[in-house]
Amino acid sequence: MKKRHLVYLLLAGSLVMYSCGGDEKPKEDAVETKIEGIRLSDTEMQKASEIYFDKCAGCHGSSRLGATGPHLLPDAPEGNAAPGTKLLGDAGLRAFIENGTPAGMPEWKGIMADEEITLMVKFLQVAPPVVPPFGLKEIKETWKVIVPVADRPTKPMHKRNIDNFFGVIMRDAGKVAIIDGDTKEELAVLKTGFAVHILRTSASGRYIYSVGRDGRITMIDTYTETPTIVAEVRGAFDARSVDVSKYKGYEDKYLVFGGYSPAHIAIFDAQTLEPISVTPTAGNACDGDKEYIKEARVASIVASHTDPVWICNIKERGIVSIVDYTDPLNPGITEIPTARFLHDGGWDVTKKYFLVAANASNKIVVIDVPNKKLVTMIETGIKPHPGRGANIKNKLGNLWVTSHLGENKLSFIKTNPGVGQWTVVKEIQAPGNGGGALFVKTHPKSKHLWVDRTLNPDAVLNSVVDVFDTETLEHKKTITMPEGVDGRMVHMEYNKAGDEVWVSVFMGKISAILIYNDKTLELKQIIKGDWVENPTGKFNVYNTTHDVY
Repeated sequence: MKKRHLVYLLLAGSLVMYSCGGDEKPKEDAVETKIEGIRLSDTEMQKASEIYFDKCAGCHGSSRLGATGPHLLPDAPEGNAAPGTKLLGDAGLRAFIENGTPAGMPEWKGIMADEEITLMVKFLQVAPPVVPPFGLKEIKETWKVIVPVADRPTKPMHKRNIDNFFGVIMRDAGKVAIIDGDTKEELAVLKTGFAVHILRTSASGRYIYSVGRDGRITMIDTYTETPTIVAEVRGAFDARSVDVSKYKGYEDKYLVFGGYSPAHIAIFDAQTLEPISVTPTAGNACDGDKEYIKEARVASIVASHTDPVWICNIKERGIVSIVDYTDPLNPGITEIPTARFLHDGGWDVTKKYFLVAANASNKIVVIDVPNKKLVTMIETGIKPHPGRGANIKNKLGNLWVTSHLGENKLSFIKTNPGVGQWTVVKEIQAPGNGGGALFVKTHPKSKHLWVDRTLNPDAVLNSVVDVFDTETLEHKKTITMPEGVDGRMVHMEYNKAGDEVWVSVFMGKISAILIYNDKTLELKQIIKGDWVENPTGKFNVYNTTHDVY
């Protein structure tokens, strides 16, 4: 029996074990990480890496180099004002982890167990290992077609309304649930990637694609009698975003994937997930000093409806990349310098302008996509976090809305031509103090704007959503947690008709999906059960396909 050789790699904060052959079980804790008296066994290193990957890497970087949040390296990089973690020591690190910060970092006490916090205090004072290559060759080795295209149905094998299906992420369980939005029935609960971040639909609405924080893309077919996984591939060790080609003539042809670690843009066949090309995103930052950024992660991605391009936001560089997919083997990329650090964003009502949050710069960046140019950058508030934003129309004009992580503020940006275009024409607050809002949501047929407060440290505020009148922009109602569920409210999504709003309850004792009547703001139904495991994002097929928000 051959000895099993194990290589431990810290990838986006996640320790991954690669088996190189043999069957003999290795001795646990055979190797220890020891730096200046700090000792971590292999088991501890793996556990800490998984925690970091799940809860910290998004803000602090795959290799702990910092992004929206500061670096978390034992010694501060040259020229970086943030102290090294060794200088902060056990007490300092514990204080930050347990209590969070006013700038938007949540308090983890009560969410993470005390022994997990103790482990993270040690882990953050140890240097992270180097991330290995993961290119086209390695991606192809993970590609799997489960149901060939020729064996798939050519029309739906059921009479359900696919347009009103909801894909629901149950991130901690590594699953995606597909729910019939008309009947509220659970149609399937499918094992996907770890910590799924978003779902996107094909241009036809037939396929649902999930991407997890393990970089795994899962392709779900809604034409089958029950939704079925038909293909899988891993595009990187860590990721957040995918989207498909939506321009006329390219519907359902290509899929784009944004890698966090390694940092690259990968293009796939949207019917089979066969890898086509990989383009690294490392390069100079948008700033005048032209700092070279190796870990240039791809944050949000959107597909244009007016041109054969995707908009890929290169987080640490502050670069908006417009990717032309007419030649997917050699995609043409136009880089537009903006501001750091790019995160979430969405379309204005015309779908010609893309608005994206530059968290660390407290700005919203506006891109003219057909003309491939920067329009302007707008000062809003501390750490804007819009999700895809929300489009409303009232006496002030066509408005695109963002919420903020770092302060209690909703900013309304005028998007239509005329006096005040691309300026904040209104700012309002939700009841209570502090930020913590992750998402805003409305619908063209609705008169309401919904806002969550998920990362607010106040348990009273993070367990409610607030509703505003889109005509007057006045606060209309604070919707509190109903009896029989427990946790934080997060991520609102409308049904196709625009008369229901679905809200997730997660990070608590009793998970659920709450369904509200958008006209009366009354609770209609609670979906819960053993299969509902910590739901987060919900994506209506029609709204996602057509970018309705």
